[in-house]
Amino acid sequence: MKKLVYLISPGKINKKFYSNLHAVLSQGNVKFFQLRLKNIKANKLLKIAKDIRKITFKHKVKFIINDNFNLALRVKADGCHLGQLDGSVKIAKKKLKNKILGVTCHNSKILAKNAIKDKVNYLAFGSFFNSKLKPNAIKANLNILKWAKNNIKKPIVAIGGINNLNYKRLIKSGAKYIAISSFIWDNPKLKPELAIRKFK
Repeated sequence: MKKLVYLISPGKINKKFYSNLHAVLSQGNVKFFQLRLKNIKANKLLKIAKDIRKITFKHKVKFIINDNFNLALRVKADGCHLGQLDGSVKIAKKKLKNKILGVTCHNSKILAKNAIKDKVNYLAFGSFFNSKLKPNAIKANLNILKWAKNNIKKPIVAIGGINNLNYKRLIKSGAKYIAISSFIWDNPKLKPELAIRKFK
């Protein structure tokens, strides 16, 4: 099965999460898992990251930490993702050495070109649809994906309100990976391991 999902953690991690993560990753279509937790104590975050690292390693899924390259180094994650306000890409690149570094470019060719100059490993564009995770996110349109497909040699991740009914449009327009969170973790109709199967 093609690994096309870039899975982002729920905003809160409960005890049931770890068994759900096992079940989701065992479906075989997740390439990356990003831990994205805000307003959480450092020692708690470290423990969660270490526990997740074991699961992602077992399933051969790349483990990415959101906006904290020091934590990424501490838990031997595969890389780090930075938003536009998450600090210097150059410093992160230097610290992470050969690890993966991804950057959010919203709907901007200028941000994308800057990211390429900084030698990032992938670029994320969005939000393409209304997102529960980031309700006030900058909106992106499919033209940015088409442009990126023709002008950028790095993998492209599409993000924002993606579900089983709209993801194919993004892949056709040029996204290599689709970032999903709410559809998997907050789906009122489907358990996480059934929700993830919708993306083939």
